[in-house]
Amino acid sequence: MDDSNAVSVDMETIYLGGKEHHIRTGRGTVSVIVYGDQEKPALITYPDLALNHMSCFQGLFFCPEAASLLLHNFCIYHISPPGHEFLQLGAASISPDEPVPSVDDLADQVIEVLNYFGLGAVMCMGVTAGAYILTLFALKYRDRVLGLILVSPLCKAPSWSEWIYNKVISNLLYFYGMSGFVKEYLLQRYFSQEVRGDAEVQESDIVQACRKLLDERQSINILRCLQAINGRPDLTDGLRRLKCRTLIFVGDESPFHSEALHMTSKLDRRYSALVEVQSCGSMVTEEQPHAMLIPMEYFFMGYGLYRPYQFSESPRSPLSPSCISPDLLSPESMGLKLKPIRTRVSLQTEKGHER
Repeated sequence: MDDSNAVSVDMETIYLGGKEHHIRTGRGTVSVIVYGDQEKPALITYPDLALNHMSCFQGLFFCPEAASLLLHNFCIYHISPPGHEFLQLGAASISPDEPVPSVDDLADQVIEVLNYFGLGAVMCMGVTAGAYILTLFALKYRDRVLGLILVSPLCKAPSWSEWIYNKVISNLLYFYGMSGFVKEYLLQRYFSQEVRGDAEVQESDIVQACRKLLDERQSINILRCLQAINGRPDLTDGLRRLKCRTLIFVGDESPFHSEALHMTSKLDRRYSALVEVQSCGSMVTEEQPHAMLIPMEYFFMGYGLYRPYQFSESPRSPLSPSCISPDLLSPESMGLKLKPIRTRVSLQTEKGHER
């Protein structure tokens, strides 16, 4: 690694022994938090709009069973878009004179991060806009991607209604900053109504924490990322050419539910699977991270990766094979090829197992 191109800031006291690297790329500076043994295979994450790894993946990595599965097998590289660093440390407002990056620029930043750390082929996990960036990355650099885990992904160009709405949000960010209207728009993007609450039910802790994080965000940085996503091209035609195994999660209350179904229908059915999570918004990683555990276990088995034995039958997990469609447990989906399936995780069943 060339120290002249990056500055590493020790974040040990903040994120469980992780270390933050600020990597200067040809398309701007990227924050990467590295956690785990760098001798292990790499898993890179990319968050949704206005979020970072703590607000987008904390629920998943703080779930003991999921953490044991992921950290036992991978070194984690949490990539944040420019200006979205952890708790905004060192993330000043990006100058308006700086050119707005395109989604291709953001995908090309990922390859520069991999090259900086000397990584070969990696596993990728992204949420919504982050899922789009990593899918685009996989299409551009196929030999650098082992597999994709996509949560409520985007793959089509924005519709006219989405494009216009994003333009309105962009103007609000530019003139008024992180206003209440913009925050509510983002929270609806991330979470289901159940956790957002209403006049009679208080919003959940994860929504409150996310609302606080949004207050700390630099609006110009979010604006630039939103402009990049709003200019995204349609990836549909290239999806059939993806040969890496792909596991898609989507909440059935996500605004992007239909987009995930569309993407699944265009992927090669031999290599892809869909898991629909009931009563959940877009951020399955935060709202129902346990619902990701068993599908990920069987997905990783195709790569010869397993959870440590002591966690293999943890009573803490609200999921059991009886909660999962038998199709997911079939030999076909445990091998090199996955069947296209739709799995609904029942909250009532989960609660019954928790008792």
